[in-house]
This record gives sequence, structure tokens and C-alpha cells, in this order.
Amino acid sequence: MADTHVPGRARDLPTELWDEVGRADLVVHAGDWVDAALVDALAARSRALLACHGNNDGRDVRARVPEVARATVAGVRVGVVHETGAATGRERRCDAAYPDLDVLVFGHSHIPWDTTTRGGLRLLNPGSPTDRRRQPACTYLTFTLADGGLHDLVLHALPPRVR
Repeated sequence: MADTHVPGRARDLPTELWDEVGRADLVVHAGDWVDAALVDALAARSRALLACHGNNDGRDVRARVPEVARATVAGVRVGVVHETGAATGRERRCDAAYPDLDVLVFGHSHIPWDTTTRGGLRLLNPGSPTDRRRQPACTYLTFTLADGGLHDLVLHALPPRVR
């Protein structure tokens, strides 16, 4: 997930996403939490958390999560960062900046993204589960890391929130 903006865009994460957190072996958050209370809640409810801060995160969040986080899971070198810059040239920039990764999860745009660079780096943006901006729905991603690869990638569209 990325760009949760809690409590700015929503009071909490959608129930469907909390359910996924409970099932996941690893939860990835690509920044723009807004409030450290969500960092603490997600860390408490996750088996493992790989997370970074975003441009809308203050000192309290930045004290808990780095600008870039990395882990190797099931033989896959995974990283998470909030911003990767404009869509134009993204693959080239990320190949240069993250030669040590197989998968990079990023946020910031609230726009789902899935490409593989010339260098073989898989770039994933889950969109936002709380602020769809110009997208048809709020979204998040699930996938499986196994045997050195990424499998079973699903972009989940959330139902409209009742206000």
C-alpha cells in the first residue's frame, strides 16, 4: 500500500485492507502515512513491515521509518521508496538508482503502476486505498514472493467509501 493519508483522507484504512494485513507475511507501505499512529497500528498488526516515509510525513513518522527500506524475501531483493519522479524516464532513473533490487514498490502519484525496466527491475505502485484522485477506485496490491520471483500480483479495487 501507499499514500494512506490517515487521518487526512480517511479516518482509518478500509476493513478489506486490514483483513489483508492480517493474512500477509509481509506488509509494504510506500509512504505518506501522515500520522505516526498508523505506523504504530500497522506495525502492531503486521507479521513484518517494510516501509518508508513520504513527502507528507512529519518528523514523527520519519523517526519510525526511513526514506528507503530494503529487504530480501524468498530470494527477491525488495525495496520501498515514496517518490521516483515523473513517469517519463522513471525506468531509466530507477535502474540507475536501485541496481541492487529486483522489485521496487513506490507511491506518491496515487496511480497504480506495473512495469519492468530494461535492467529487469519490477516497478510497482499500489495506488492509494484512501484517495483515488483521478483513478476509478481506491486500490492496493497483493503479490507472492517465492523461489526468487514475484508471483500472483493482483491490483485490488476497493468499493466506494460510505461517508
